[in-house]
Amino acid sequence: MTETAPAPAPKPPARGPLISADDALARLLAAVAPSGRTETVATPEAWGRVLARDVVSPVHVPPEDNSAMDGYAVRIADLANGAGTLLPVSQRIVAGRPGQPLATGTAARIFTGAQIPPGADAVVMQEYCEAVASTGADDAFGGVRVNELPTPGVAIRRQGEDVMRGHVVLRAGHRLDAAAIGLAATVGMAQLEVAARPRVALFSTGDELVMPGEPLPPGAIYNSNRFMLGALLRGQGCDVTDLGNVPDRLEATRAMLREAAAGHDLILSSGGVSVGEEDHLKPALSAEGRLDLWAIAIKPGKPLAFGAVRHDPAAAALGHSGARPPQPLGSDSQAGGDVAVPETWFIGLPGNPVSSHVTFTLFVRPVLARLQGAQAQMPRPIPMRADFDWPRPDKRREFLRVRRNETGGLDLYANQGSGVLTSLAWGDGLADIPPGQAVRRGDLVRYLSLAELAP
Repeated sequence: MTETAPAPAPKPPARGPLISADDALARLLAAVAPSGRTETVATPEAWGRVLARDVVSPVHVPPEDNSAMDGYAVRIADLANGAGTLLPVSQRIVAGRPGQPLATGTAARIFTGAQIPPGADAVVMQEYCEAVASTGADDAFGGVRVNELPTPGVAIRRQGEDVMRGHVVLRAGHRLDAAAIGLAATVGMAQLEVAARPRVALFSTGDELVMPGEPLPPGAIYNSNRFMLGALLRGQGCDVTDLGNVPDRLEATRAMLREAAAGHDLILSSGGVSVGEEDHLKPALSAEGRLDLWAIAIKPGKPLAFGAVRHDPAAAALGHSGARPPQPLGSDSQAGGDVAVPETWFIGLPGNPVSSHVTFTLFVRPVLARLQGAQAQMPRPIPMRADFDWPRPDKRREFLRVRRNETGGLDLYANQGSGVLTSLAWGDGLADIPPGQAVRRGDLVRYLSLAELAP
């Protein structure tokens, strides 16, 4: 029997006209939905994770009125004779040990955080008082001379003034930093329900790439993008599967894509997305799923690929998650009412290291936030003074590698080439320059801090 030759892969789509970065991001976020997977983790282990459920406080914070400082709890009415009034001290109250009701005409020695005794309506700082030694068993705590009169309620932290019982202290979608973890702990949360970590399959393309530590033959370069992107992904709380460098063969690329689709929320690659490149990534993706090639009006980082890879039925049977299947690019539902085929999202970044980093910052980071149900936003721009000239504007929106200086301005790295990785290692941010705009020394520019990439 004659074997039937496999059908040729569909021709990859041609890249359309330039689109803006804002338009590209809007398309990505419209297509991608939260995975819906959650898990419960111990509160101390929740740093950098995204809350999946509101945190509602079961307690008041503080739980009762307490003292804001060391001093003496008094009744204002007992100080009617003015400054210099001498009161016997009836008790000593420390944090964690409630005192007795304050007897009329007495004061209570009190320490920071201790519960205010019933009847007291002010705390006098110990610096404004003069302790009088005890004279015998009848006045075991001695007395106190109040040298400066307090106002009602002074130095008293009221019950619930920080948090009221039943109040939502943290909203679902909040990425947990140290302050949020402290807040969750202060309302008694030992565990938190968070979004599951996005599962990302990462690979690179290019026969010229060599692993660090191996000999470097003529014409080869070390593979930096996989290491850089892996670090960026882990910084966003992802579980990363490093698939290595894909051999430059069509069937190997297709097999790898099928393997990567099962068990992952996103497939991320670098290289092989520029027009005219001799590679197998675009035809492999067109055969195994769907692919759009975008030309984005930014510099560096114009080429970007976005699509989805269909799940191989055999691989899917091994247990892919129940995340909502990707919908057709640019639409909200399957055409014609067909049942959606499970797929995993794919994003292909350009191969130049700086381009890869910039496009990760602008597009992949918000997608990862979206998968976790977090707010998907660009890093917040800060207006800062340019201590450099950029006289040659580009028709595309530019992202220049810059570094803050000690005078509050921004310095520019001399070589802004898209392959100059030292510019990223030197810089601490990007200057966001609108299309066609030159920059003169002293102008205000939009600064994007690379530290904003951290959770």
